[in-house]
Amino acid sequence: MGVTVKASLGKTKYYTEVTAGENKIITDEPVDLGGQNKGFNPFEILATSLASCTAATLRMYIDRKGWDIENINVEVNLDNFPLTKRAIFERAISFEGTDLDEDQLKRLHAIADACPIHKILNNDIEILTKFS
Repeated sequence: MGVTVKASLGKTKYYTEVTAGENKIITDEPVDLGGQNKGFNPFEILATSLASCTAATLRMYIDRKGWDIENINVEVNLDNFPLTKRAIFERAISFEGTDLDEDQLKRLHAIADACPIHKILNNDIEILTKFS
């Protein structure tokens, strides 16, 4: 599945409009980095991708199984260590409105790891850049 997004940044420092099809979000940098903190910063967007994909993947599986789970909460903490070229994503998942047994939780863990963003982040990643 291919995805295309476009980011446009004018003269207002770091205030960036990002579009994908008909949808738009704003990204920015925090005030202490010269931005205005009017949107998610790029690291937050990256963590958001993992959190939202995990939640949606779990919901699809839970609905298919017919389990009555009221709410899925996914919290992702991203620590980036540029000097060692290492990033650590910590993902905490909880469920509201249900009591899950050990087998269900084990299966849901495997499903969370099958989320497409999780898979991409664990793959070899190549970035090709061209200027036009």
